[in-house]
Amino acid sequence: MKFKKVMALGLGAMMVLGASGCGAKDGGTIKIGLLTPKTGQVAQYGIAVENAVNIAVEEVNAAGGINGKKVQLISYDNKADATESINLFNRLVDSDKIVALVGPVISSTSLAVAPLANEKKIPMISPTATNLAVTPDYEYVFRACYTDPYQGGTVAKFAAETLGAKTAAILYNAGDDYSTGLAAAFKEVFEAAGGTITNYEGYTADNKDFKAVLTTIKEKQPDVLFNPDYYNTVGLIAGQVKEVGLDTVMLGGDGWDDVQKDYGDVVEGYFFANHYATDDEDPIVQNFIKAYQDKYDGNTPNALGALGYDAAKIMMSAIEKAGSTEGDKILAALKATDTNAVTGHITFDENGDPKKSLAIITIEGGALKLKTKIGQ
Repeated sequence: MKFKKVMALGLGAMMVLGASGCGAKDGGTIKIGLLTPKTGQVAQYGIAVENAVNIAVEEVNAAGGINGKKVQLISYDNKADATESINLFNRLVDSDKIVALVGPVISSTSLAVAPLANEKKIPMISPTATNLAVTPDYEYVFRACYTDPYQGGTVAKFAAETLGAKTAAILYNAGDDYSTGLAAAFKEVFEAAGGTITNYEGYTADNKDFKAVLTTIKEKQPDVLFNPDYYNTVGLIAGQVKEVGLDTVMLGGDGWDDVQKDYGDVVEGYFFANHYATDDEDPIVQNFIKAYQDKYDGNTPNALGALGYDAAKIMMSAIEKAGSTEGDKILAALKATDTNAVTGHITFDENGDPKKSLAIITIEGGALKLKTKIGQ
């Protein structure tokens, strides 16, 4: 759940490695796979990731490719489904002969693919899978986004320290790895800061009517309501918060990105964690936004798009620096990543998780605004 730093990877300058060590699996091309949901409830995220990865690949190919070889992106729609993701990953490896994978996008599908990528020694970088379990047990698996515990805990600190909240309710999707991970982290950090959790309420993906549980939460009058879910559900809940007269400030994670497009009137003044802010003046951020808008009819990339761009650039730079398409050599180059990216300056820890900053975004007048950046 998905930047600001167009990524000074210096791909053009690094072309000096030469093509001799590359050994791409299709003559003059290097095949990289992409698994992303282009249909279904989170299609808006998946399409943004694919759009941004396309830009990254086009930029690299325009600069001469990787060690003289063009990058061929092979993208499939995994429909945000774990079984579909496994089947498509096997197809990418066995039939398409990819040497590396960007994706999957959401945590549940990344958790399904990660052990397979590790077993087959296919370097994988998920742009946006924030669940803690995605990387630690899998040496070949990385991510471009921060983890659920980090973002959930950081939002809790923001609530306690910046907003001065003393009480908080948590309303989360009990059947979703992403939502449960953020909820648990928020609770732990908020309580450690001296706050009180008034309600810890779960729901399922099938729930559409939240008025009963919101009325129960209203009885405790929490200062904030943390709802770590994706934008469509968040918008539905926010509307019902207004309907039951619950006077609180809603908070969320990066799954809220784009919530203002369809639900701006009911999320006004609320806050969520994100990977970048479109009003960040950093040239790397603005250059990426311009490239995206130029290619996609003036549309502004969301945070997941920025993470997709960063993930693709990191992977392609690693292949270039490795001078090879062998998995172990790409792995070594990924571990040594140290670069400015759209979503921050990125290095990786021992688990393949990035060390970088987090943005707190607020919704003002139906637009996303950078409230503050919190360093890791």
